[in-house]
Amino acid sequence: MFPLALNIEHQPEYSRFLPLVKWLLAIPSLIVLYLLMIVGWFVILIAFFAVLITGRYPRALFDYVVGMYRWGYRAFAYVGLMTDRYPPFSLKDDPSHAVRFDVAYPEEGVDRWRPFVHWLLVIPYHLVASILGYLIFLMAFFAFFTILFTKKFPIGMFNLALNGMRWGARSNAYFLWLATRYPPFEWEPEQPAIGPAAPPA
Repeated sequence: MFPLALNIEHQPEYSRFLPLVKWLLAIPSLIVLYLLMIVGWFVILIAFFAVLITGRYPRALFDYVVGMYRWGYRAFAYVGLMTDRYPPFSLKDDPSHAVRFDVAYPEEGVDRWRPFVHWLLVIPYHLVASILGYLIFLMAFFAFFTILFTKKFPIGMFNLALNGMRWGARSNAYFLWLATRYPPFEWEPEQPAIGPAAPPA
């Protein structure tokens, strides 16, 4: 299995008018995310040389990058109307939050050649993930109206958006050598079940 888990709790009912202001409420979280990403690129640069020299991804740097993406997926799920739970200001996993994201640390190490070629190898997968990314925005657009009138985010639309996010997450994880296994071309149509995040294999 690919060593990444991304899951979002599907709510039986959503706030009818919250979608009108989520973009505004999310601004503080998005500002912090922007700052985290600036630091993140320096962290990734240091990790590049660490992997190149030692063949290992320093755990502290790995945890920071995973935490940065975890913050981003929480904020994206909130703005994308997939949850009404405000994203916590933390890089750590929160079992009580609707969005769960984790990547298993590569205990076996990372081959020194990977930082040189992952950006090239991931291109086919990333192209598909990018197309699915547009699908996520389309689902959020339709969900805006379904939530406004029915207080529901149809489960079929929700799963389309969730799978699009998973593909993007896998693409990013492989691109940044957080994962050494090539991401699978898999679609997960089942209704998401929330709970303690399934430990990545």
